[in-house]
Amino acid sequence: MSTLYNLRKRIFFVFIAIMIFRIGSFIPIPGINIQVLEKFFIYKNSSILTMFNMFSGGSLNRASIFALGVMPYISSSIIVQLLTLISSYLRNLKKEGDIGKKTINQYTKYITFFLSIIQSIGVVISLPFLPGMKNIIVFADCYFYIIAVVSLVTGTIFLMWLGELITTKGVGNGVSLIIFSGIISGLPASVIRTYKLIKIKNFSFLYVFFLLLIIFFVIFIVVFIEKSQRKIIVCYARRQQGRRMYTAHHSYLPLKLNMAGVIPVIFSSSLIVFPSILLTYLRYVFNDYKKIIYFFDFLKFKHSIYLIVNIILIIFFCFFYTNIIFNVQDTANNLKKSGAFLPGIRPGLKTAEYIKNIVFKLTTIGSIYTVFICLIPDIVRYFFKVPFNFGGTSLLIVVVVLIEFITQTQTLMMSTQYKKILKKSHLYLKN
Repeated sequence: MSTLYNLRKRIFFVFIAIMIFRIGSFIPIPGINIQVLEKFFIYKNSSILTMFNMFSGGSLNRASIFALGVMPYISSSIIVQLLTLISSYLRNLKKEGDIGKKTINQYTKYITFFLSIIQSIGVVISLPFLPGMKNIIVFADCYFYIIAVVSLVTGTIFLMWLGELITTKGVGNGVSLIIFSGIISGLPASVIRTYKLIKIKNFSFLYVFFLLLIIFFVIFIVVFIEKSQRKIIVCYARRQQGRRMYTAHHSYLPLKLNMAGVIPVIFSSSLIVFPSILLTYLRYVFNDYKKIIYFFDFLKFKHSIYLIVNIILIIFFCFFYTNIIFNVQDTANNLKKSGAFLPGIRPGLKTAEYIKNIVFKLTTIGSIYTVFICLIPDIVRYFFKVPFNFGGTSLLIVVVVLIEFITQTQTLMMSTQYKKILKKSHLYLKN
């Protein structure tokens, strides 16, 4: 009963935390004319800024204190994980268990603070240079810039803290749930916008049915792949412990088809968004420089070069993050220590090579699937002129985060039932 109460408490905490995030996304930075900013976003509906605004739950559109969202934290996580591959000090810290993880997490927070300062200064200073936004700042004095930068930095640090609280005291990954809630908040407006386009252009019933079929097909593929596993048979030899003889038995080593989950998509999006925004600002601030405009045109949202870069980043992060979360050598060593072996495979190095080969194949399939899901709405929108206002990246994040949330909830419920069975068996043996 206490565990069920704990589960309800955790879910309620997640709900309250998301409500706080949504309320905070409506608190504007003092001194900014929100109406001017909203007009700019209507004018720039297809730009990269729309994607960044969606990830922040519309906070950028409303000039909220949460305008930067959790993107600085994600960027700092990427930097720290990349540095782990280079720095032996960070690699040794990672092997130290919880103490090492806490130290690495502390470094991630420091980098987040540094990145949020740089990004907030860049956003605040560049705003008046954007087209049609000369009157966006009510009083452009030094006090405004200090207050605006402090507000944005504080908002990012608060969201980072809130995400960690959700992870420890709630259900699911806190940062993923914050991004999820931000995307979901824009879903009703996206559905209404799509419905209006269908009504204005007077599409046929078959056309609407085809649109719904694509949505359900994409969701079905995501759920099917995320639930798929490759089970490797693990055998345990017959062994004797004291006077007791344990018979030989076997179990399974389950490997997910998409081990990296939604992280590669979030990482690639965060890496693309900020350089693109920076180039957008540079284009308007330094409009005379042809080279900047030239590079901007190639990195424009939905441009072929942008899509190629996005595909390369997603594939890279699929392999990169899988290697971080699943160490093949450690798995092989743990199997050897526990007296387990794979049928027909020698323990140790041969087992590690065998598992590594399987993980590589699974990651290859997972990366192709991730790229396909992220690009299929854009492909359908381009070739079939379907007014689909919900991108594949958003759809993948929403479905995967929901699956993870439901899975963790079911795990907590199963643990409750397991404890009840143990309690009953203990009372039965006592009697």
